[in-house]
Amino acid sequence: MADSVARDKGIERDEVLEAMEQAIQKAGRSKYGHEHDIRATIDRKTGEIRLMRYLQVADPVENEATEISLARARRRQSDIEVGDYLIDPLPPIDFGRIAAQTAKQVIVQKVRDAERLRQYEEYKDRAGEIVNGLVKRVEFGNVMVDLGRAESLLRRDELIPREMFRTGDRVRAYIYDVRQEPRGPQIFLSRTHPQFMAKLFAQEVPEIYDGIIEIKAVARDPGSRAKIAVISNDSSIDPVGACVGMRGSRVQAVVAELQGEKIDIIPWSQDPATFVVNALAPAEVAKVVLDEEANRIEVVVPDDQLSLAIGRRGQNVRLASQLTGWDIDIMTEAEESERRTEEFRTRSRMFIEALDVDDVIAHLLVTEGFSSVEEVAFVPIEDLTDIEGFDEDVANELQERARAFLAEQDEKHTERRRTLGVADDLAEIRGLTPAMLVALGEAGVKTLDDLGDLASDELLDVVGREAMSESDANEVIMAARAHWFEGGEKAAES
Repeated sequence: MADSVARDKGIERDEVLEAMEQAIQKAGRSKYGHEHDIRATIDRKTGEIRLMRYLQVADPVENEATEISLARARRRQSDIEVGDYLIDPLPPIDFGRIAAQTAKQVIVQKVRDAERLRQYEEYKDRAGEIVNGLVKRVEFGNVMVDLGRAESLLRRDELIPREMFRTGDRVRAYIYDVRQEPRGPQIFLSRTHPQFMAKLFAQEVPEIYDGIIEIKAVARDPGSRAKIAVISNDSSIDPVGACVGMRGSRVQAVVAELQGEKIDIIPWSQDPATFVVNALAPAEVAKVVLDEEANRIEVVVPDDQLSLAIGRRGQNVRLASQLTGWDIDIMTEAEESERRTEEFRTRSRMFIEALDVDDVIAHLLVTEGFSSVEEVAFVPIEDLTDIEGFDEDVANELQERARAFLAEQDEKHTERRRTLGVADDLAEIRGLTPAMLVALGEAGVKTLDDLGDLASDELLDVVGREAMSESDANEVIMAARAHWFEGGEKAAES
């Protein structure tokens, strides 16, 4: 019987016999008293069942049901010592209906636990694989899948939209997680996971399986559209062509499995700009501008390509952003031209007012890439004299005017800061400019404690993310908190 159960459940024979021993042991304790230490063993060769009571030799005796004094024990066994066990055989018990039912429950539970442990051990290292199974039942849209030696769960939100399964259907899915839970191992499947598509390509394209072609990134809008970025480690093999296959045979096999999901296969590039341009296909891109600090990329497209680049409900640009890992802003050439004209006008006006110069000089500064008065004030003098029409006298005069303007602004900000009641010790923290102190004061941050209570994100929101990096914000906050720790150290010393 033990052999039969072990074979059916795929567990070890010993585990079944141990479960039976525990069941008989529980029945024995029910008959002779739960306070006694009663144990059962089944001979692995003959199948003989032995029931025994164990008494531990103790001096002094604290529990008479499980312990025996050394003197009494030596009357029965002369060489016994404290800590040893005296074993009394008990007659075989006749299982009544209740005892048999209890034993059955113990055996069933122990076998089930052993089966669950076997399933977990078998599948815990298989996360990331594609498996095939049969639909066992469907509950509230969640699909229970029989994998042969285990049962798994394909949740409703992991199914491709408008996909329906019935009991007995075959299903192919991706194991994305295996967890040991109180009710047993849970094997979670998905058909919407990006890696499900990647693994399907590995099955259809031998070059991917062999490592000649590598899948670098995948982005999916399940059931609708997907993008996959590939690169070839062999210059003689075209990665896109290999994934498409003869007359599209390879990609069509994946599309069929994914319920008609359209797939864009694009070449991966180490250069972010090139990769983003490729990812926005089929739209054409005129120009890209990268902002690496903000992890943002600005893409300029011809006016007639805007709707194609954005895609239906923003799908194309959203998938391209997921694929590349960059935030993508799309604008038309007309919008970009208008924005640049407005920026040029705004910066020119700022230089005219701050430096008291005519519009010709202001236009020259903007054209040469100067965007702030600080840049004019503190760049090397050569950067200004290199501008056509600027000699050394003009450059020096511009720098003097710029520095005078900044000093005047700082003085105004300092007065405003004092009016707002911002403490002087806050102004001594390195990294905070007078303008930032005014912004803090207007936001109600007026003492070291107020600043110390802020998180870096809150500080950046107040002073402006373009004015300070996150690491600088953390340093400023830690400098504001320094007096907390100094106070603690003095208290400890006293």
